[in-house]
Amino acid sequence: MRLAMIGAGYVGLVSAACFADFGNQVVCIEKDPEKVKRLKDGFIPIYEPGLETLVRSNAAQGRLSFTTSLEEGIAGAEVIFIAVGTPSRRGDGHADLTYVFAAAREIAGALKSPTVICTKSTVPVGTGDKIEAIMREVAPHLEISVASNPEFLREGSAVEDFKRPDRIVVGVNDEFGREKMANVYRPLSLNRAPVMFTDRRSAEVIKYAANAFLAMKITFINEIASFCENAHADVQEVARGIGMDNRIGGKFLHAGPGYGGSCFPKDTLAMLAMAEEVGSELKLIRATVEVNDARKRAMANKVAEVLGGSIKGRTVGILGLTFKPNTDDMRDAPSLALIEELQKGGAIVRVHDPVGMDNARAMIKDVTFTQSAYECAQGADVLTLMTEWDAFRALDFHELKRVMQQPALVDLRNVYRQEEVAKHGFRYVSIGRPNQDIR
Repeated sequence: MRLAMIGAGYVGLVSAACFADFGNQVVCIEKDPEKVKRLKDGFIPIYEPGLETLVRSNAAQGRLSFTTSLEEGIAGAEVIFIAVGTPSRRGDGHADLTYVFAAAREIAGALKSPTVICTKSTVPVGTGDKIEAIMREVAPHLEISVASNPEFLREGSAVEDFKRPDRIVVGVNDEFGREKMANVYRPLSLNRAPVMFTDRRSAEVIKYAANAFLAMKITFINEIASFCENAHADVQEVARGIGMDNRIGGKFLHAGPGYGGSCFPKDTLAMLAMAEEVGSELKLIRATVEVNDARKRAMANKVAEVLGGSIKGRTVGILGLTFKPNTDDMRDAPSLALIEELQKGGAIVRVHDPVGMDNARAMIKDVTFTQSAYECAQGADVLTLMTEWDAFRALDFHELKRVMQQPALVDLRNVYRQEEVAKHGFRYVSIGRPNQDIR
């Protein structure tokens, strides 16, 4: 099939590369000429394992191309995906659909044959209806189907998620669109990936409801972690015990400093905004947002705890800045809130991240960026493990003790066990565990 992808951001680029790898002819359309030039030269603007190889190989074989011309890019396309950004609107949390509707109008003005217009961007319920109205207004003479095909890609494993999905959701209200979208995902039938066809509005809600539920699940186990600390229980054992119940499952039950990233913070706020519009009240989701925001800032108390209560003038090393491993995404990362609170308390902050340093430099000021975990620990009064990168899972505690001002570790991802760290003479604080050593 010939497919067009409007937008070469995270979702657009991963989707375009994977569709091309299935043997489709895919044109990725991006307005920024410099970005298009760099993509043609093989430069990938985001860090995602496996994506660079996929883009380069399919571009070399002529299945994946890039252009700034929408008219050229959509010519002959059977399905046109809209994968532009839908950031939170300032002030009210609504998803900003400026780019989505602008793309829809431009597509409608350039179309010359029957086509499916499919949103891959995360869009509020009813967006497809508005796109359909635009199509009827601008191109009333053409047979155009508007569909919703939300993505469920996890940053750090997006290529694998696309090629081996646990489900594919397609919202479409007519047979023409259903048939075209079934053909798009036919290559995945060999993996027996379940394709769920539903109405367009339900598909739009599914994306938000899924992310809101996962955000609640993370926030729930973080609340249980705080409870476990006071009740002298181990949250990891509790999470394991409840996760063995197949009605609950073990995924997203890892206690930590709070959720961040490009999806959960934005989508929970957008869902609350949508709820107001339709006259509904989502108390659980509202509480999730409030609890998560408070938790990210409260992590500074963990650092102060191991230092006897005060961080003023103390040097804090932070390992990991991105919101999760295997990505360079700094959007709403818990590290940002932690660093802000530490600096408010007068701490001196040193940081290191395996791939997120460039993005972090644009967002974090008045910190020392270092090139390794051990340089980050140099002269530190406490080291804080913020993101569980593989590179931080087997630290040399003898070397850390040698370079630090004093041996202390705040483990906000429970990578280590207390007895393992204590035998090296370290003070140690983790999440949701009893018998914290804060001598």
